[in-house]
Amino acid sequence: MAGDELHDTARIARDLIRFDTSNYGEGRSNGETEAAEYVGALLTGMGLEPEFIDAAPGRTSVIARVDGSYEHPVDTARGERPALVVHGHLDVVPADPANWSVDPFAGEIRDGMLWGRGAVDMKNMDAMILTALGEILGSGARPNRDLVVAFFSDEENGGVYGSHHLVHHRPEHFAGATEAISEVGGYSVEIGGKRAYLLQTGEKALVWIRLRTRGTAAHGSRVIHDNAVTKLAEAIALIGRREWPLHLTGTTERLLGEIARLLGVDPERTGPDELMLRSGTAAGFLTATLRTTSNPTLLQAGYKHNVIPDTAEALVDIRTLPGEEDAVLAEVRAMLPDDVEIEVVVRDVGLENPFEGPLVEAMVATLQRHDPEAQVLPYLLSGGTDNKALSELGITGYGFAPLKLTPDLDFPAMFHGVDERVPLSALEFGHAALTDLLRRY
Repeated sequence: MAGDELHDTARIARDLIRFDTSNYGEGRSNGETEAAEYVGALLTGMGLEPEFIDAAPGRTSVIARVDGSYEHPVDTARGERPALVVHGHLDVVPADPANWSVDPFAGEIRDGMLWGRGAVDMKNMDAMILTALGEILGSGARPNRDLVVAFFSDEENGGVYGSHHLVHHRPEHFAGATEAISEVGGYSVEIGGKRAYLLQTGEKALVWIRLRTRGTAAHGSRVIHDNAVTKLAEAIALIGRREWPLHLTGTTERLLGEIARLLGVDPERTGPDELMLRSGTAAGFLTATLRTTSNPTLLQAGYKHNVIPDTAEALVDIRTLPGEEDAVLAEVRAMLPDDVEIEVVVRDVGLENPFEGPLVEAMVATLQRHDPEAQVLPYLLSGGTDNKALSELGITGYGFAPLKLTPDLDFPAMFHGVDERVPLSALEFGHAALTDLLRRY
């Protein structure tokens, strides 16, 4: 398919994928500045005045405010509706080209899909935001309320150089905003032969830790019982194999009831794990919302085959249910030997917001207008988004990046996975639905 035949949403998403904004964590990144400048130029072309904010060299976020129309009755003390934050992030996790079928940063169109790192996380939504704004403003209209449009850097590192930096140093940009929408919600799955859309109403807490062990440096041929690598391996096995107990939140209990209804089963007789596993491709996200998870993700030790190192380190990605961070950290400390050092690298809150209110009603109605078969269910995201940072300002964030997907596409596997891709038809659906929401809400 030639580039000029692409819908603008796919074209912009493709262009963004071609900026390699890989984020390796802890400040190591290819940077987002070029991608931010590209986005800023599009916003300027709409008549907006974007501001570029650098938290560090190359770590650029771009933000703009869109004035709303306020043509309809309002009920706030100021006589205006509160502003809505519509946000995305410009960074992506790294991709090893050797494992991919395509160049992960080429933005290739194949089999009716856009392929590349960021195709679903989340340069697709970035493009949907831009084309929705372009359509509304290009028609001479205005959204129904003020919008704060933000494209953050560093989301894949917990937002240290992105959303958290803006919240702490430039909070005035979010003045008057009470709600936000962003990624990983509003996408379709098939449950019991019925199409359902998962609306993200909350997310698990984030606790990234580093384990460090120390021992005796020595020649690799010696008998050394005080081996840092061995001690680290034992600690990693303990935390990686930990089976955390089931814990249902209000959101998850409601979701389980809806899944049971769609499957036509009794939730009292079909356990939570089985219900989640029977949710089709959605299980990739949903099973992890039933309990804490603790996954080792990186090991580092030594520098030569015949040298026993004196230190060894590992990174562990812990996701707890909202409010359980302290208890889980205490249990991790208790399960590991005393000589294993634990450093909290990044910690951020969990969120659980109500599946009710005007914004939720508007998102549900939007999906049902564009897909009359839509059944919309709330869910708790096992990962995290920049809504965590915005919550510090009292802004309630939801996930609404609407995509109508075919049931055979394992969408959760696309996040941070190999051969990440999104159907072009889903991008067009998302553009239409998001445009509709921003016009009406």
